[in-house]
Parts: sequence; structure tokens; C-alpha cells
Amino acid sequence: MSDEPQVITRIEGAVGRITLNRPQALHALTTNMCRLMIEALSAWRVGPAVKLVLIDHAGERGFCAGGDIRMLARSGAGDGAEAREFFFTEYRLNTLLHDYEKPLVAIMDGVTMGGGVGLSRPCRFRVATERTTFAMPETGIGLFPDVGGGWFLSRMSDHIGLWLALTGARIKAADCELAGIATDYVESARVGDLKAAVVADPAAIETLLTEFEADAGRPPLAAHVDDISRLFAGDSVEAIFAALEADGGDWAKAQLDVLKTKSPQTMKVAFRQLQLGRGMTRFADNMAMEYRIGARVVQRHDFLEGVRAVIVDKDNAPKWDPPRLEGVTDAILDEIFAPLASAEEWSPLP
Repeated sequence: MSDEPQVITRIEGAVGRITLNRPQALHALTTNMCRLMIEALSAWRVGPAVKLVLIDHAGERGFCAGGDIRMLARSGAGDGAEAREFFFTEYRLNTLLHDYEKPLVAIMDGVTMGGGVGLSRPCRFRVATERTTFAMPETGIGLFPDVGGGWFLSRMSDHIGLWLALTGARIKAADCELAGIATDYVESARVGDLKAAVVADPAAIETLLTEFEADAGRPPLAAHVDDISRLFAGDSVEAIFAALEADGGDWAKAQLDVLKTKSPQTMKVAFRQLQLGRGMTRFADNMAMEYRIGARVVQRHDFLEGVRAVIVDKDNAPKWDPPRLEGVTDAILDEIFAPLASAEEWSPLP
């Protein structure tokens, strides 16, 4: 075990610096990491000492691969208390970032998935590099696209957010710019200079990003936006499957093949989550919904089986239950989305 803190927080000039420092785990978030970030952000929120907050990571392996999945599965197999504590704390962090009054900059240099998306997406400036890989891969392990996915995925144009949520597709920097996930593209070799320039003059952040901006190239996703808009417009997951089957094209067939490997329960949860999230007017309401989902899904068969198949045994052959979409009834979904007892509900920071 390293004696180094898992998150390094400090003030440099007028910039609050948050550096994820768990490189051996691709900076996967723990409850303590979330607490450390909440503590720093809360301290910097008021007063003139900090003008801007910069979030990055130590090492070169990636920004943040998500949450501590093994811990969540271990807890879910028991009483679920540790998993609920993690979600409760992480979602408070997500909401604090979303509502933060000062400019936030995230350097998404490398893997940016799950919990890493929850850290970066609320930031005003989101910098991708040629090493950026974005994904919300939760349908493949029976979880769901949380950390605000119901809010921001549902607000992407052309059903791109729903496509990302259901398929768990991995996209690179140019596609991240196309989808509005990244606001800027900077070559990784220049990121160090960019960060130094921001620390030297945080008020010039927009000018600096323009000066450091590079060309991410043509987004591959551009060729399929019309397909996504048309084929993922159905009013149910079953309707999306039917549209893909009827299309018969190579791209549609590839999406269908991917979807058939995912948890039917999770796909239906994600579909309803995005439907409800899109209609909400407060981010905190979305997070309260996602906490209800997370508190229950983490103890259900599909999550425990997905982690076994993908992360523990690595046989990539999960046995989903129910195994087919039609088995995931409205009654099952109603149970997952139902309010918790009042004492168990999530709340934002006071």
C-alpha cells in the first residue's frame, strides 16, 4: 500500500488543483477520494483565493476509469451498505461540481469512463487529447450509466447519449467534441504547458485553450449520426432492437450484436433513467433518482454476475437474469425506481 494520498489537493497561484493519484487502479474512485475532493471544493467555493479549479491525474495511464467496481460487488453481495455509502458520497460530489460557481477545467487525458465522466462532464472546460477514450460501459456489467448520466446523456442531440448508454461504445477525442463531451482538443505533449499557463493566468483560460487547440481530425461518428437519430428513436428498448433488425445494414447489425451481449435489465433501466432525467429541471433530482437505482441494482443478480464475468473470471459470458428483454417487466423497473424509505433517501450537500 502506498502512503501517498489518493487525491492531491492544493492551491497554486489562484488555481485550486485536484490531482487523482491512484494510478495503479487507473484512478478508480473510492469513497475517500470523493470525500477529499468534496472537502477541497467546499473550501475553495467561497472567497477570492481560488479563481478556477483544475482537475487532472498523476501518471500517464488515464484520467479515471470509473468507480471501485470490486468493492461495489463485494458490498452488493453482502448488505450493500458500503456501496450505498460510496454512491451517496460520489453523487454529492457530482452535484457539487454541477452547481459550482467558479470555472472548472478537466484534463481528460486517457481513459475517461463511468466515475471519470461524472468528474469531467460538469466542468465548463473539458480537454481531450489523442489518448482520450470515453465510455459509459455499465450495461456490460449489469450496473447503469450513473454519475449524472440521466441528465447529460439524455440532453445530447440525435439520441447519441442513448446510443452511448445502451451500447457502452468507446469513442475518441474527435467524437467527444462532436457529441459535446469535450470542449477542446490539445495534444498530450502540450498538456503540461497548458496547465502551467492556466496556473500563471487563470483569467485567460479561454484564450489559452484557443492558443493550445489542435485538430482532433474527422470524427468517425459523423458518418452514423443520422443512423443513430433514426434507429435509436424508439419508445422502448424493444422498439430499438426492432428498428436495428429491420434496417439490416452492416452498422445496424453491429450495434444489434453489441446490444445482445448487454444486460437486458440494465438496458431497460438506462432507457427509463434517460427518459425521466430529460424531463427533470434540477440536477439534484436526477441524482436522487440515480441513488435509488444504484442502491438496488448493486445487490441484484445482473451486477454481481456482470462483475464476475467481465472483471473477476474474465470469461465474458455473463448469464443475465432475466435473459431476455421481455422478461424485464414494468413491475421489475418500478421496484428499482421506487422511492426509498425517507431516512434512506439521497440528499445533496447542505
